Amino acid sequence: MSHLFEIDSLIHRYGSVFALNGVSLSVDQGAIGLVGQNGAGKSTLIKILLGLVKHTGGTVRVFGSDIDQHSVGLRGRIGYMPEREGIIPGLNGIEYVGLSGELNGMSRKIALRRAHELLSQLGLEEARYRRLENYSAGMVQRIKLAATLVHDPDLLLLDEPTSGLDPDGRSAMLALLKSLAQRPGKSLLFSTHLLGDIEDVCQHAIIMEKGKVVASGALDSMLAGQANTFLIRWKNNNGSTDDGYLAALQQSGAEVSPSEESGQARVVVTAQWSRQQFFQLAKEQYVTLIGLEPEEMDLRTVYQRLVGFKTSIPPVINLRKSE
Repeated sequence: MSHLFEIDSLIHRYGSVFALNGVSLSVDQGAIGLVGQNGAGKSTLIKILLGLVKHTGGTVRVFGSDIDQHSVGLRGRIGYMPEREGIIPGLNGIEYVGLSGELNGMSRKIALRRAHELLSQLGLEEARYRRLENYSAGMVQRIKLAATLVHDPDLLLLDEPTSGLDPDGRSAMLALLKSLAQRPGKSLLFSTHLLGDIEDVCQHAIIMEKGKVVASGALDSMLAGQANTFLIRWKNNNGSTDDGYLAALQQSGAEVSPSEESGQARVVVTAQWSRQQFFQLAKEQYVTLIGLEPEEMDLRTVYQRLVGFKTSIPPVINLRKSE
């Protein structure tokens, strides 16, 4: 499988501020999630891949071609759905999607025919002649997706496609993205701060923080977790302290990471460790063990480990596990 894009030592500055600072990564075709808080550099990276922003330094290749030399030709193979509305008041749905097709080099007749097909597929058939300013938030997102798909691009760049949607609208959009991600020979880069959306749609994840890539790889590998790792909770008795129990665990060979909340910790033990040892040490230190669970990884946990626990990224339902 050929690389979707290859980036080497990418730098981009806005004045003296580094939006991207030494980004290097190589990603194969498929469904890729781009994760990071606001200001991490996600939108700047997308605009550089699209050729809308000329980067300050480094090299970027998309489909094997240098973006500096072939940005116009590559743009015809890419569909871009921006975060902000980007609709044109006064146009109806058919006119808007058809115009997008014409701007991508399609004849007017073919663009309009394709627009009718897409609006039917995306549940907008009855609203195709309604003016865009009368669309709901969910309809706006779907019409933007239709405009992104009209010229049948090989790569979709989606910037916060579920932004502003209610739960039903978000679920519907995720279902659409999942179906798009399964098309042979097609790829999508899905940028969002909603980590559960990435788990639901993508096979690969890129985690960014402050203009740098802190992790990139197959999502299954990221979520595999660490063997012999447990999350424990306990209650102190008769004047006992957290420090005593944690010290006893460490002296027995466990690797202990206390939580910010009292009475909780993440503990990594050896393969020879018996779970009964947790209870025995708790008894010796006069604490009551009230929780002992093998660690289950999700993308939020991975993210917090890499960039720290003080994050504004909200928890969301892991749709893949709740279906």
